[in-house]
Amino acid sequence: MSIRIGDEAPDFTAETTEGSIRFHEWIGDNWAILFSHPKDFTPVCTTELGYLAKLKPEFDKRGAKVIGLSIDPVTNHSQWARDIEETQGTAVNYPLIGDAELVVAKLYDMIHPNASGGSPRTANDNATIRAVFLVGPDKRVKATLTYPMSAGRNFDEVLRLLDALQLNAKHTVATPVNWKPGEDVIIPTSISDEDAKQKYPEGFRTLKPYLRTVAQPK
Repeated sequence: MSIRIGDEAPDFTAETTEGSIRFHEWIGDNWAILFSHPKDFTPVCTTELGYLAKLKPEFDKRGAKVIGLSIDPVTNHSQWARDIEETQGTAVNYPLIGDAELVVAKLYDMIHPNASGGSPRTANDNATIRAVFLVGPDKRVKATLTYPMSAGRNFDEVLRLLDALQLNAKHTVATPVNWKPGEDVIIPTSISDEDAKQKYPEGFRTLKPYLRTVAQPK
């Protein structure tokens, strides 16, 4: 079953490098970033895990918890974490789920439902498990991203996307192309001009009846 934006993020219980968790309980009242990897000791993923560890304080500031997943046992993750710290200069500072039996990968439709959890298995066998799920405090999926094995993910973009999602949730605004925090935002068409005037007494700019911009709400 495909996971679509607006769906409830499937709940699961799993072993991680920080102990057993139940996903929804672990999220609590926070936002969550769940990102997956096709195998431990893979080069692109090694760089991603290290970079996200450096970026984690920014997610913390936004009330967003970070959790990784790799299709190998938790026992393998500890050695990989040492490699990541050695090569990337930052220790992994968030939990990593062990998903050797592909339970979570299948639950989130990241791999063919008939894929085997057995070994030996190469990263290519799990090539589709390169996904990012942004989940809100209501446990609903707010955004998804999927990358090929050859292209490292842009976690600065994930952070920017989180900012946009949180801004929309708080102020009911949309963000234009290449938006960055602090820049003007878009008033959705669901808000009438009359309501917009009450909501934004300082005024807004109308480029077209369906395209109105306003300074980012604080």
